[in-house]
Amino acid sequence: MAGADGAVVSSSRQRAMHVVIFPWLAFGHLLPGLELAQRLASRGHRVSFVSTPRNLARLPPPPPALAPRVDLVALPLPRLDGLPDGAESTNDLPSGAFELHRKAFDGLAAPFSAFLDAACAQGPGSRPDWVLLDNFHHWAAAAAVDRKVPCAMLLHLPATIFAALADAAQTRPELAGTGGGQQQHEATGDGQPAAAAPRFEAERNRNLYSTEGASGISVGQRFFLTMRCCSFVGLRTCAELEPEALSRLPTLFGKPVVPFGLLPPSPDGARAAGNGGGTDAIIPWLDAQPAETVVYVALGSEVPLSIELVHELALGLELAGFPFLWALRKPVGVGDADILPPGFEERTRGRGLVAMGWVPQISILAHGAVGAFLTHCGWNSTIEGLLFGRPLIMLPIHGDQGSNARLMEGRQIGVQVPRDEEDGSFDRHAVVRAVRAVMSEDESRKTFVANARKLQEMVADRTCQERCIDEFVERLRSSCLG
Repeated sequence: MAGADGAVVSSSRQRAMHVVIFPWLAFGHLLPGLELAQRLASRGHRVSFVSTPRNLARLPPPPPALAPRVDLVALPLPRLDGLPDGAESTNDLPSGAFELHRKAFDGLAAPFSAFLDAACAQGPGSRPDWVLLDNFHHWAAAAAVDRKVPCAMLLHLPATIFAALADAAQTRPELAGTGGGQQQHEATGDGQPAAAAPRFEAERNRNLYSTEGASGISVGQRFFLTMRCCSFVGLRTCAELEPEALSRLPTLFGKPVVPFGLLPPSPDGARAAGNGGGTDAIIPWLDAQPAETVVYVALGSEVPLSIELVHELALGLELAGFPFLWALRKPVGVGDADILPPGFEERTRGRGLVAMGWVPQISILAHGAVGAFLTHCGWNSTIEGLLFGRPLIMLPIHGDQGSNARLMEGRQIGVQVPRDEEDGSFDRHAVVRAVRAVMSEDESRKTFVANARKLQEMVADRTCQERCIDEFVERLRSSCLG
């Protein structure tokens, strides 16, 4: 285990493993992948963390005590016509370029194989004991198997989603990852049924997971090809959060499933520290607000809202009447003067603060002035909100986010912004209803706050989360070291 400064405190005399971690090129995967790398390094193991140069440069550095055991391996992303220069992660991409990005990613197959060959040629102590990778990496998994290096697939999502998706895949493999159609139901993680996916989300996910596009292979096909090569599946969850769903997955996947915990970030770690970008005014502004009155708004960095929906969200925040701090990503092609409704900043001055650059999300969520988190419900952001016991106002946009939101809504952590069933749009009045439902001082808010704090105890329980890592490490060790 690691001390507060990241120093190794384990007294184990067992041989250290060499583990290769190769996350998908999205910060929702890279950041928890790096957290896992540091947890392994804190136990004395060597980690080769693989990504592209610009992605690695944007990650927070490992603590000095762990840095010697975390090797950052840079594989340059091939350039393709139509892919912007420097677009190495999904949050660099304009709308419509995601398939082209996956095609460029597939161009890393040969460099990754060369890296594995070089590592294997160095002999005992340097030869990788494991390759841990995401569900997009079918060629990396095949390369590991060809070199007799065991591999495991890491899924940075809750078990509940995969239980639902695996149920659908048993009867219709082409629907893997789609929610199983318009009426696919999920569960809340404790076995209780949750709402069905709305029609717009089911259709959007069906297209996302089944379309082959520029890369010539669909996301669903990538998943199954990767799974086929893997010895087991690691899942970013814990049995305390999702006992029923987690227990079902080994049968559904046909593979052992090992949770590696929720990987909550350290409140005083590198991800909480500022990196400039004009954010110096944020914490002093929060300091001036009354306790638990501010709605913190952040909808992720990958898929921005249309300008029309940005305006509806803005007007909804204005009409709701609560102080707000909004980390706003600009839609592509929209000028600064047009991103917010006319007169919005003047009308909300003093009550609202809009930041269009990077913000220190961990520090914001930890601040006592924050009363709720209006989030897209990416799993990273959901865990971060729960780490500080914040009730959620949920506005899912893409991929798994709708399922995550329904999981949290089923646990009565907050509410979703009502949407149009056909196209997923919303208006300012829907925003007002959702914000007031969570922020108004009544019995509903008391319920949301109490349930969020109950989950906070689990997410922030370091003993529980470190035990998951220890059990994950033992699963790796038992399979490769004897």
